[in-house]
Amino acid sequence: MVLDKEESVSLVSLQSREKPRGCAGCNRKIRDRFMLQALDRYWHEDCLKCACCDCRLGRLGSTLYTRANLILCRRDYLRLFGVTGNCAACSKLIPAFEMVMRARDNVYHLDCFACQLCRQRFCVGDKFFLKNNMILCQLDYEGGHLNGSAERQPQ
Repeated sequence: MVLDKEESVSLVSLQSREKPRGCAGCNRKIRDRFMLQALDRYWHEDCLKCACCDCRLGRLGSTLYTRANLILCRRDYLRLFGVTGNCAACSKLIPAFEMVMRARDNVYHLDCFACQLCRQRFCVGDKFFLKNNMILCQLDYEGGHLNGSAERQPQ
């Protein structure tokens, strides 16, 4: 089982009389005036970086993420391991990096964003309607194939 972990990053002042600590990133002594403390270890400010984009994590804020022995910034963590939620049409997970369509509180894969009666996919500029929490094309909406009130959704 892989555990996800959100960790805080702290900027620590090195006291002049304090013995220099070893950097967890490069294994050299930290002789700078400031060092970072994260994951119960100490780091040079330049050594604590995201494993994907190489950005310096001490500059981005006070949080980093770990998973599968990787140290990551929030953006790369969500891109690699995050989820947007479940698709309202197929109920499968949607990865955080995937493009989606939204209608009210519902989120859809692009391929799933279609009339739920006739399966016609929507193109840019097409009108769609939300009726009984189902997405409908204009023809099926106006045909009244479902009972209940409908709400027109702006694009």
